[in-house]
Amino acid sequence: MLILGIETSCDETAVGIVEDGRVLRANVMASQAAIHSPYGGVVPELASRQHIRDMQPTLERALADAEITLGQVDAVAVTHGPGLAGALISGVNTAKALSLTLDVPLIGVNHLEGHIYAAWLAAQGASPADEPGFPLACLVASGGHTDLILMEGHGSYRLVGRTRDDAAGEAFDKAARVLGLGFPGGPEIQKVAESLERLERDVLTDDDLEQLAAPLPRAWMRGTLDFSFSGVKTALLHRAQRTGLYPDPEPDGAGHDFMVASLAAGFQESVVDVLTAKLLDMAQRYGARGLVLGGGVTANARLRQRVLAESALPAVIPPPVLCTDNGAMIAASAYYQYQRGQVDDLSLDVDPSLPFGAPLAEAMAAGE
Repeated sequence: MLILGIETSCDETAVGIVEDGRVLRANVMASQAAIHSPYGGVVPELASRQHIRDMQPTLERALADAEITLGQVDAVAVTHGPGLAGALISGVNTAKALSLTLDVPLIGVNHLEGHIYAAWLAAQGASPADEPGFPLACLVASGGHTDLILMEGHGSYRLVGRTRDDAAGEAFDKAARVLGLGFPGGPEIQKVAESLERLERDVLTDDDLEQLAAPLPRAWMRGTLDFSFSGVKTALLHRAQRTGLYPDPEPDGAGHDFMVASLAAGFQESVVDVLTAKLLDMAQRYGARGLVLGGGVTANARLRQRVLAESALPAVIPPPVLCTDNGAMIAASAYYQYQRGQVDDLSLDVDPSLPFGAPLAEAMAAGE
């Protein structure tokens, strides 16, 4: 079964084609990073317009990569939430037109569920449902979301932890702006953090070095699996102010690059520390048999390294290209929805705040 998946929840126009929910036939993305970079974040109106411009060439390239025609597509899947309303509409309307024209099923997919099913594309051999098997402890860190999801089976999810303020990705973007780095912030912070050991530090005063060496805080929020990243973001801002990096840095000043790299590395380590610890804590609490990571933040090399090094459980972490927003993950998720009989009609609408996973407290109250 060939499913064509469309993803336009934010600033990437993506089309993927997947066979039987596992075999990746095409995965094409048109990035808007250069368009939004001058603003330090995504401008919704610009994103919506660019999706319209990029949709047809992205679709045509995906079909060419998969070496199929539109007539061979068995179903069309599309992200209908959560995300930016205008951006979602462009993808949903395209999917409706294709479904109607081709007379094939239309399947609306939750963006966050799609990120989990990227693991089904990344796993070799048996699917994660078989090896390591359910339940799976899932970290979904994408855009404005940082969630811990207990996946008990296909279509069965429990939300056991979430951010109470900034999501990890938002915190990376804001930290990058404070440090004078580009957008998106996550890759920029990782890049400069990795350069730290190659930079000169002997031009700095002892006071500056002491400021830089002090670890940034971690919001552990004991007794809960929830996250909070607003505190470390504020702490980074204050540290940058004290070291003269914000608001008016001198890029050619003594030790500037080292100070930026040092703070970037410290910020990254603080976020990664909490994400890793909470994920492993969740897995132990709920008897998970394995871990699944998905979403743009999980492309971070330091996070992947820490999880693989510290977990005794098998972990399925898609390659970075499948962690960021893509159409293939939407197609993969849709395959399993189709198997459960979950299909939509042309009344499918966007839901910018579409929830994902029943909160555990509500599930327990309902006796589930």
